[in-house]
Amino acid sequence: MLNIYTIRCLQDNYSYVLEETDAKLVAVVDPSEFSPINKFINDKFKKIDFIFNTHHHYDHTGGNIDLKKKYNCKIIGSKVDINRIPGIDIALNNNDSFDFGEVNFKIILVPGHTLGHICYFSEKEKIIFTGDTLFSLGCGRVFEGTYSEMLTSLNKIKRLPKETKIYCGHEYTKKNLEFCYQYENNDFLKNKKNWIDSRIKNKLPTIPTTIEDELNSNIFLRCNEVSVKKSLNMINAKELDIFRKLRDLKDSF
Repeated sequence: MLNIYTIRCLQDNYSYVLEETDAKLVAVVDPSEFSPINKFINDKFKKIDFIFNTHHHYDHTGGNIDLKKKYNCKIIGSKVDINRIPGIDIALNNNDSFDFGEVNFKIILVPGHTLGHICYFSEKEKIIFTGDTLFSLGCGRVFEGTYSEMLTSLNKIKRLPKETKIYCGHEYTKKNLEFCYQYENNDFLKNKKNWIDSRIKNKLPTIPTTIEDELNSNIFLRCNEVSVKKSLNMINAKELDIFRKLRDLKDSF
């Protein structure tokens, strides 16, 4: 059995603590900083066995070294980023897999936000940790890769089973919703807005979302939809051109 605990870090980051109850293992996904994670671990588990990093940015690896020093845990990350992830012990490639107790994770390389960005996908648990590649109602900025790479990465994720739960790296949902509303205003978005507003008002996470929800509402996964193309006055444009336009608009939103 796998339990997932959401830890708020920094201003809007999410780290996740994973508890695999059969093997009694504990892992942290993208520890942004030491203190909130250490407090949670001290109160509940007293140990960390692994750290899973999705990419090298400091707001996802800032707690690596101090947590490793205290708990003597192993740090897992992308082989592409072997020289950029602090304290990395285990470097994995695209399509590699590893067992976290009874839970198998497959590595999906998703360049775009960074060249070495990876996702951790468990088919058994129907979950994916997407870091800063795919957000609720949004996607990450293209910092190191190309627009084409980022679109290809998003399309990899969108082809996963629709019931897959998405655990991303930031609470950006409300702002992303406002952007989506600028260019598409379907019934699904309207209904989701009420739910999002309620969650935010009560200081609750809007994560996880699901692949199915994102296919219905995330404009960056809907670049081939006629409604999106019409709103941009780009009805005959290719998917990549639509994505590039949307990403540029979002960067200045």
